Amino acid sequence: MAGSELARVWRRGSAPLPAEAGDVLEAGAEALEQTLEVAIAGYRRGSRREHALLSLLVSFSGTWVVVRASTHLIRARGQTGPFRNFVVGRRHIHHFVPGILLAFTAGGAAVVTRGRRPEPWLAVPFGAGVAMTLDEFALLLQLDDVYWTEEGVLSVQIALGTIAILSAVLLVLRILRRGEAEVFDAQAQAGAGAAASATISS
Repeated sequence: MAGSELARVWRRGSAPLPAEAGDVLEAGAEALEQTLEVAIAGYRRGSRREHALLSLLVSFSGTWVVVRASTHLIRARGQTGPFRNFVVGRRHIHHFVPGILLAFTAGGAAVVTRGRRPEPWLAVPFGAGVAMTLDEFALLLQLDDVYWTEEGVLSVQIALGTIAILSAVLLVLRILRRGEAEVFDAQAQAGAGAAASATISS
């Protein structure tokens, strides 16, 4: 997605195309800078709900990828570096436990916070907590450690389904916002035209 947007901006922007550029790296840097400007401008034009959903999607997806990668690393190499099983006494604490605590804390803070401004920021820990929890959904459903078994594939399916749903909701919201702007702007222009005609005729 980022690559396709960079290519699109490179074609439409002021940066010379690779075939026309004297220095391709310099032209690429200019296209990348314009792509970042487009992304920032688009983000600023988004609504508070879109910002919160985007934060949730990025946080959920990033956390899920990191958790999956770290569990594979622990299984393949054992306890190396920061990636290791968390054990209290003889009990292995699965990552759904801090995930539930993180999601509950962020969700509770979003409920009791009076202002709307913290919501996009609270969506980040909430998304991370939900990702850590859903990554072990099969374990919670079976009440058994089925993470690496065939039944554990359900957790992957649930996580990927959640990412798809969040992406679809963001897309639908964006389409609806554009539709609202077009319809309401047209209505406002029509109303202004009617008022002007009434003023002239009077």
